[in-house]
Amino acid sequence: MKLILDEDLSPEVVRQLRRQKIDAVSVHEVGRRGLSDRGQLVLAADDGRCLVTRNRNDFIRLTQEFFARGQAHAGVLIVPWTYAPDRPAVIAKAVARYTLRHGDGPTDFLFDFV
Repeated sequence: MKLILDEDLSPEVVRQLRRQKIDAVSVHEVGRRGLSDRGQLVLAADDGRCLVTRNRNDFIRLTQEFFARGQAHAGVLIVPWTYAPDRPAVIAKAVARYTLRHGDGPTDFLFDFV
């Protein structure tokens, strides 16, 4: 599972994931800061990357819209607010556990929580 982390997650999470050999990039490092949520999801889909974010409500709505139009995306993985944003190692560990559990299977329209 290839990941792209939304701008609401610290780039340190990506660094921690890479140390665990997980294919992850951050919108911070690929010049996508400030894009709309829709724009982030479209570009993540184009890249074949599951979008990891803390922004649950907007991405629930977007996933429903995409599904209704038959426009697949490469997945949305939600980091709940119970994970403190100033604890990137804890977030990275939860994301890593999820990716190891779910492997490289299809993620079209996936919407899940770590």
